[in-house]
Amino acid sequence: MKQKIGALALVILLLVLALLKISDVVHDRQSYRQIAIQSIAQSLAGSQTLTGPLIHRACTEEWDVRYEDKKVQTERREFTLVAAPASLTLKGASKLEPRARGLHATQVFNLKADIVAEWAGTEALKPVAEHAGSRMNCGQPLLMMAVSDSRGIRHASVKIGEQVLALRPGTFYGSYPRGVHAPLPMALIGALPLQAQMELELVGTESISIVPLGGDTRVQITSNWPHPSFSGQFLPVDRKVTDEGFEASWRVSSLASTAQQDVTQVDAGKRKAVCPSYSDGSANNTCVEAFSVTFVDPSNTYALSDRATKYGLLFIGLTFLAVGMFEFMKSLRVHPIQYLLVGAAMSMFFLLLVSLSEHMPFESAYAIASAACVLLLTYYASHMLGRWSRGLPFGLGIATLYGMLFVLLQREQTALLLGAIALFAVLAVIMMLTRQVDWYARFKQVEAPKPEPVKAAG
Repeated sequence: MKQKIGALALVILLLVLALLKISDVVHDRQSYRQIAIQSIAQSLAGSQTLTGPLIHRACTEEWDVRYEDKKVQTERREFTLVAAPASLTLKGASKLEPRARGLHATQVFNLKADIVAEWAGTEALKPVAEHAGSRMNCGQPLLMMAVSDSRGIRHASVKIGEQVLALRPGTFYGSYPRGVHAPLPMALIGALPLQAQMELELVGTESISIVPLGGDTRVQITSNWPHPSFSGQFLPVDRKVTDEGFEASWRVSSLASTAQQDVTQVDAGKRKAVCPSYSDGSANNTCVEAFSVTFVDPSNTYALSDRATKYGLLFIGLTFLAVGMFEFMKSLRVHPIQYLLVGAAMSMFFLLLVSLSEHMPFESAYAIASAACVLLLTYYASHMLGRWSRGLPFGLGIATLYGMLFVLLQREQTALLLGAIALFAVLAVIMMLTRQVDWYARFKQVEAPKPEPVKAAG
């Protein structure tokens, strides 16, 4: 008995090592998928962040300083005048299409947006001298729109009133150099209201983030993608998600956000970059606040396969428990090698699942892999346990385990609850089936040595 327990412990150790190797394979394939996605982003465009529109103007001030030795030296300072919009409205529609590198695919979005920015006045763009008798020199005001990856710009146009402005690459604005800009006529600068209308077509991968730069920022985005994840420092005030796509709208006031102040810092050394979104909605004081939508890809089968593999040891343990119960209650003898073969078949399920899911939908891959393993284990158990009447219930139990695993994979939020209930149900069934077993007598019967055969007298 002790030798068999030691052999079973060795079998379990070997199966644990096999599961770890399979888990490594899943992680490697995940890495290959991520590399493929990065390759697509490098060839097309990555995640996109919109900052703007914003009007800025570079200025210099020079003045003469006379020292005690009557020597005159010219001092100079450079500064930037910035005017953020009083209101900012964006309405966009995003359409997603798949792009692939070999076996691995990701979703690429195409955003078409209409942006309206309004300034109550642009007095902030008029320079004010800090030194008496100084000489002021300012460049032409620039209306700019910054994006995180300018390779994704497919079309951009802007007009003020009925006047269409010529857009040029770059923003010439500190920490946000990528994007487009348009020189503004000096006649537009003053106390009068100013409205800019922009059309933007932008492509990218994975996510779109928007900086609430207006005094009142309103954003509405629709998409044909039914798996959005809303994150950042502000969640939508209204959203609707269906199988055909989603609609979401945000409204952010400058009273609730520091984004406008952070972006319009005139000292370039103090400007902050837009940082990644935080799952808890908190902001980092070194980053600009933003809100975003991530296009979650449910076809990432490696994440599901990785979760399934984590249940591997539990499944093998439950299967060994079922075989041991048959062996113990029916006075059978199952060799440790047979345990090893049963565990190997259970482990192969996870390898089949990963390999098949690369070529077909995850549900189909799961059905084929589980059906193959159930049939194999039912056939083998019918001979291992001595008859089909024992092998069929064993196979039915294995099928139930695979069905339970599939439910756990689909119910990520309630997986722990369902798993705990299922394990409790298994324990309850075992306790009910063995409630009248005399374990001392049963162990003595198992450990009792068999009598030696009596040799016939010569």
